[in-house]
Amino acid sequence: MNSLVIIREIKESDAEEFLNLCKRIDAETPYMMFEPGERPTTIEDQRDEIRDILSRDNQTIFIAGKDNQLIGYLAAYGGRYRRNRQTVYIVAGILQGFTSQGVGTRLFEQLEEWAKKRKIHRLDLAVMVHNEAALALYRKIGFEIEGRKKHSLFINDSYVDEYWMSKLLT
Repeated sequence: MNSLVIIREIKESDAEEFLNLCKRIDAETPYMMFEPGERPTTIEDQRDEIRDILSRDNQTIFIAGKDNQLIGYLAAYGGRYRRNRQTVYIVAGILQGFTSQGVGTRLFEQLEEWAKKRKIHRLDLAVMVHNEAALALYRKIGFEIEGRKKHSLFINDSYVDEYWMSKLLT
């Protein structure tokens, strides 16, 4: 099944489909930052954001597609200053119907290949402590927990902790 999934870097022309993917993921899972219907971005805003991201050599978004539809993404946001340019912060999302099929692993493999070419040294991400599937993936590919952000988010009338995780590239 993985051989049918195509992973590539995003283009400005993907803006509408990418925005729709993000909104679908927001609605499907409680693990993303935006709640269903909360994402304020318009298609033109999304196109501008993609253009801005791609204009910098330490930022990108990889998208995963299958059967002519987007099914997941991994965004890497690089530091803006000399002291943190070698660090990228990662946000990833995959439609529920395509989880546990190796898509996340392949997105991260693509990211690491891209990062090493750009001398990126550190990959950072935050994950809710109860998101066991994501934690398993991140640990499997070499991320380590560096700390716990207590009461980091407020979801369904409760505070939720997050783990801060990182992976150092050589």
